[in-house]
Amino acid sequence: MPHTKGEILPAVRETLRRPAPGVEPLGLAFDDTTLWISCRESHRLYAVDPATWIANREIETPGAPFGITVAGDELRAVIGFGDDDDDRYIYRYAPGRGFESDRIECPDLSGVHLAFDGTTLYLSQAHNKRILALDQSGSIVREIRLDRVPAGMTFVDGLFYLITGDDNFKNLQLTAVDARGETPHVTQLASIPFVARGLAFDGTQLWTGDRRRNEIVAFARPAHRSAGAGLP
Repeated sequence: MPHTKGEILPAVRETLRRPAPGVEPLGLAFDDTTLWISCRESHRLYAVDPATWIANREIETPGAPFGITVAGDELRAVIGFGDDDDDRYIYRYAPGRGFESDRIECPDLSGVHLAFDGTTLYLSQAHNKRILALDQSGSIVREIRLDRVPAGMTFVDGLFYLITGDDNFKNLQLTAVDARGETPHVTQLASIPFVARGLAFDGTQLWTGDRRRNEIVAFARPAHRSAGAGLP
């Protein structure tokens, strides 16, 4: 059942914990049988087999990597440059070719996490508390306002699933946002009792990074019925 504001949320149900392949995991994405993990401090992108937990590929990134998502047969990655990696750009990464040079600038040079719905690329901005739909040039085509700070994002069955927190990135929760109508419908699904960053879905369960413990965590997708369509 959806939970209302002020109600005590159950914690996410963890199913697996593994050590992160690099320092400070921030972005996760799932592509068929591969879990992609970006690690900010090591400036690396890792392709991990979740069954064996072996990193089959380790790719150096052009700058500090943040959020990542699968878009067709490529990845999109937010890469930061400058002081505190604050100047953000979106890069394309093609397996077998590497990072392409045709980057696009994040609006206001700001953005952390990415999601792709099959046609449109979405970028979350933490301090602005919003999700932006972008066209191929990086221009904003839609803005989805949020009440909480997004710290992870993925797109599943017509819904955004987000890690969200208060203004200090604390009191983290798993949040579902149905933005198919003019007014987004937001549901808080579960509390997250660790410092989670990034979010991915493998078709069965969700994955995030525990920033403080430098671990990758899988947890069950909570049951949820969207306001726009019946979902399990």
